Amino acid sequence: MLDVLIIGAGVSGCAAARELSRCKADILVLDKEEDVCCGTSKANSAIVHAGYDATHGSLMAKLNVEGSRRMPALAKELDFAYDQCGSLVVCLSEQDRPNLVKLYENGVANGVEGLRIIERDELVKMEPNVSDNAVAALWAPTGGIVCPFGLTYALAENAAKNGVRFRFDTKVTGLHPLPGGGWQVDTDRGSCQARCIVNAAGVYADTLHNLADAAHPMKITARRGDYFLLDHTAGQHVRHTVFQLPGKYGKGVLVTPTVHGNLLVGPTAIDVDDKEATATTAAGLNEVREKSGLAVKDLPMRQTITSFAGLRAHEPRHDFFIGEIASGFVDCAAIESPGLSSAPAIGVYVAGLVAEKLG
Repeated sequence: MLDVLIIGAGVSGCAAARELSRCKADILVLDKEEDVCCGTSKANSAIVHAGYDATHGSLMAKLNVEGSRRMPALAKELDFAYDQCGSLVVCLSEQDRPNLVKLYENGVANGVEGLRIIERDELVKMEPNVSDNAVAALWAPTGGIVCPFGLTYALAENAAKNGVRFRFDTKVTGLHPLPGGGWQVDTDRGSCQARCIVNAAGVYADTLHNLADAAHPMKITARRGDYFLLDHTAGQHVRHTVFQLPGKYGKGVLVTPTVHGNLLVGPTAIDVDDKEATATTAAGLNEVREKSGLAVKDLPMRQTITSFAGLRAHEPRHDFFIGEIASGFVDCAAIESPGLSSAPAIGVYVAGLVAEKLG
């Protein structure tokens, strides 16, 4: 019997695997795809959020700030691309300034260091291509950018060097608790048993949650985000990650440099029924084009080299759900933005729960 079975080889599952590899335990990571980082973790904004946006007191806020703090040292230790370039949330009218102040106050309450509101003169010096309508911005010096692939691969490789095993192309088809404790997990390639399961299955985490705890069902919606990736020739159009003030569907369309020298523009936020629907749409890409110019002017969209879409695991209560929901079954579910930023802290948090459970 395995000590720990982690279902899902995205950034959260790999972070948990790495932290658990510090323990003497038989650990297996299972994924239905052919490699690590094939789901939500591979197609996102590649942003390390500072932590000013998440609701104060939520698990999301706590792990975002802690994950952001851990990222610089982790990047050095595991040698993946990361740049603490800082982020700006641009306010486009005086009428919206109260919302900017609320965002600042929320960030301070969350423990984000270095936050301050800057006025237009300073903003234009920092970002010459900022919109002519910009009146002020929230400056977060601890914000950054990262390579999602590099981060996830580094976590997985370190876990593997420490003895964690990985099995791919294997889909979970069922699970049930064993009489003496632990779980039987059925897959399309046989069955296995584990003392503890970590459910890090991304947009499918609700399916596994509901198998383990049907009395308290979870519903995760796949929220699609469309992006444009621009050539290196456009990479210096902005120097920092530039957000618009958050709205109903999150942080809006952002414009950011990437760690590889490109420019990234997006995403949309479109709820879809199909949890494999990662194709871009003309409507989605048009929305990105329309909204991207609100905060940053003269975007060289003709320098686009590709477009892509990713899915976020959205749960209506908009918080991370991490905890033991049945004996030996630990959820790591509803990990949407800022999940990538939070990953180092999520790994520590999940590993602590599992280690305590297994003694």
